[in-house]
Amino acid sequence: MHLNKTPSSLERAGVRLWMIQQIITWYQRNKRDLPWRNTQDAYIIWLSEIILQQTRVEQGMPYFYRFVERYPTVSDFAAASEDEILKLWQGLGYYSRARNMHHTAQVIVSDYAGRFPTHYHQLLKLKGIGEYTAAAIASFAGNEPKAAVDGNVFRVLSRYFGIDTPINSPKGKTVFTDLANQLLDQSQPGIYNQAMMEFGALQCKPQNSACEICPIQSGCQANQLGIINLLPVKLKSKKAKERYFNFIIARKNGFVLMNKRGPNDIWQNLYEFPLFETENPILAKELIQTDAFKQAFGDRVIIRSVSDTVKHLLSHQTLFAQFIEIENFLEQYHVGNDWLYVANEDLENLAQPKLIAEFFANYFVLE
Repeated sequence: MHLNKTPSSLERAGVRLWMIQQIITWYQRNKRDLPWRNTQDAYIIWLSEIILQQTRVEQGMPYFYRFVERYPTVSDFAAASEDEILKLWQGLGYYSRARNMHHTAQVIVSDYAGRFPTHYHQLLKLKGIGEYTAAAIASFAGNEPKAAVDGNVFRVLSRYFGIDTPINSPKGKTVFTDLANQLLDQSQPGIYNQAMMEFGALQCKPQNSACEICPIQSGCQANQLGIINLLPVKLKSKKAKERYFNFIIARKNGFVLMNKRGPNDIWQNLYEFPLFETENPILAKELIQTDAFKQAFGDRVIIRSVSDTVKHLLSHQTLFAQFIEIENFLEQYHVGNDWLYVANEDLENLAQPKLIAEFFANYFVLE
């Protein structure tokens, strides 16, 4: 496939005003009524942007409302404990983003007197805020003319101009960001950014785009060439690494043995059951015969139950997990592990990875 690389300056000048008018008119007629669009509060906008990096609007809305209700200001957010933030974030994944948010909130309180910055270059200095998020906050809260280029904008520009440069390549990022900034309506950057993103989300969708009623179809290269479903181009990612997790459920007098993940871990400070990772799938009866298991629980363990294998997808990993409940175990685990007993009534207060939280919600029965 060989298409246009980027539109010339003359082409941009010719399409700019027309595109802006068409897309903004479409936006005013079709935009969703979303709470973060009715404010210029940079803190509220920041919350919505970070949450929506994790999920679609429909799934993210309850999280947004919970965070705003619990922490109405950035100072409230900064004052919370990390455990509280992680618990509220539970289910969204990428827990490092929640930790980055907590750190950023504390920096804003200490270095900016609790006033959330609205300037692009100031925002880039804050942990967890990249070019897209900085541009979104700066344009929505401060009307700064910076193009916010997310997946929806990549798709609209790639299709309209017929650009086949991979969007997840360094060159692609530069090409599309430069183009978006040249097309940006300098007088109302916030509205235009919202319009472009909403247009990609509702009109120029990844699949089943409504091209027949698209207001800019007459100028769309992909539509004219019949290659809507081939754009944008994205480089294939590496095959996800497969890992095999064997979680151990050990109960004692109304308590359950848990483990708090340590530092430098994607699940840092989250709680899980004691874990034995193996290079390949393993039967429960084989696992309890391994030296590592015997060192922790002894050699007279009785297997009470074994779950079906659960497949859990992460960004670059695929986890295959089984949950093994045991009894008649010795409490030798303190020798080499930082496991701890948690009372049944306190389990729901622990921040947990989604994999563990779903097991608790769907299969775990308190005793």
